[in-house]
Amino acid sequence: MFAHRALLSALLLLLVLSLVGCNALPFQLGSTPLPGTPMPAVTLTPLPQGTPETGSTDIPGTQAASAEPTQPMGAVTLRIWLPPQFDPNSGTPAGDLLKDRLADFVALNSGVRLEVRIKALEGAGGLLEALAAANAAAPLALPDLVALPRPLLESAALKGLLYPYDGMTGVMDDQGWFEYAGQLAHLQNSIYGLPFAGDALVVAYRPTLLASTPRSLGTALSSGQILLFPAADSQALFTLALYQATGGSVMDAEGRPFLDETTLANLLEYDQQASMAGVLPYWLTQFATDKQVWDAFLGDQFPMVVTWTSRYLSQAGTVPDGLALAPLPTSDGSAFTLATGWTWALAGPDPARQALSVRLAEFLVDAQFLAGWSYAAGYLPPRLDALQSWQDASLREMLGRIAASARLVPPADVLSSLGPALEQAVVDVLKAQNDPQSAAQTAVEQINQP
Repeated sequence: MFAHRALLSALLLLLVLSLVGCNALPFQLGSTPLPGTPMPAVTLTPLPQGTPETGSTDIPGTQAASAEPTQPMGAVTLRIWLPPQFDPNSGTPAGDLLKDRLADFVALNSGVRLEVRIKALEGAGGLLEALAAANAAAPLALPDLVALPRPLLESAALKGLLYPYDGMTGVMDDQGWFEYAGQLAHLQNSIYGLPFAGDALVVAYRPTLLASTPRSLGTALSSGQILLFPAADSQALFTLALYQATGGSVMDAEGRPFLDETTLANLLEYDQQASMAGVLPYWLTQFATDKQVWDAFLGDQFPMVVTWTSRYLSQAGTVPDGLALAPLPTSDGSAFTLATGWTWALAGPDPARQALSVRLAEFLVDAQFLAGWSYAAGYLPPRLDALQSWQDASLREMLGRIAASARLVPPADVLSSLGPALEQAVVDVLKAQNDPQSAAQTAVEQINQP
């Protein structure tokens, strides 16, 4: 019986280590050179064919990465997990900047080594699944620092897979952070992530077809110009942004999902009028994703589209030819949008390593570094002092206005309830399958608890 249990335990450990190691692209930055000695170059060293890893990047003299690497006496190896879009070994300008920044940290912290693993964002062996598996059966394989988007940060923290920064850093007290970034960092009154990349809903448009975009929904209606948006988006984020811009609440006093029927009915009344005017035609209900409407916008020469800043800035921080950026139109013309983003989160349980991980996270959210990296990566900087270093003055000014008006997308559990109900209401109204008041009433009945 004992031998049988031991065999089962060994098999479980192997399964967990395979989850932790699969789809990984590790590289290590090694120990600090002696004073006056130049930092060794980071070189690419392919692993033997058939190994789970696709390659490794090492400072000469360091070990190849493994699920549980041995450490030289006196050295500390911090593990970092990243999704593919932030791969320091990608050869992109953003990847090179991150690789150099990590090398700088090693140079400034004697005895520290960094092991970076690239993991899928979702699915088998993805960030959240691998965190849960390692936490349950192989704590020594846990990363010290992991880059997580807001929905995964919420899920991982609520599952007890992350540790708060409370009492370990004062970096979020800086005045340079945008308000949405402060919201992005916090969960249940604790700091669970240090923001390094933001994303906000905006309007992209063609100045050759529009002198400027409408600031209010009324102006958009009178313009008669088509505004593309994914009407079948299961999260209904554009509708949710317009709803919240009017002051509509998304949670009740107990924190449960909530919709105000009058506010929603007024918004759906606008959708009905805009549909009849051709501004929001019924065929928008065929679009369910941001990529679908973006492709339609680029392919068919539509005047404007609701999209994300990361989509607009996807060409390494440069403005796509012939396009410009503007805030979302709102009921009264006041600036408002929804934002989300990425943060550095603590996953390792050891207090001493946590302190070093916090130092690394602070180093990676420094305003000067984020200024160059966010521009190269095509993300909205979470800090005003980082955005102010962008060279494109008009883009910098517009993104500053948008970021200042941004508020965090509602929590994932609230969004999963509100999104489908709002989507159905919008689709029904645009297709003339329901009137605004009835559609609002139906959505409210689905969401609001007695």
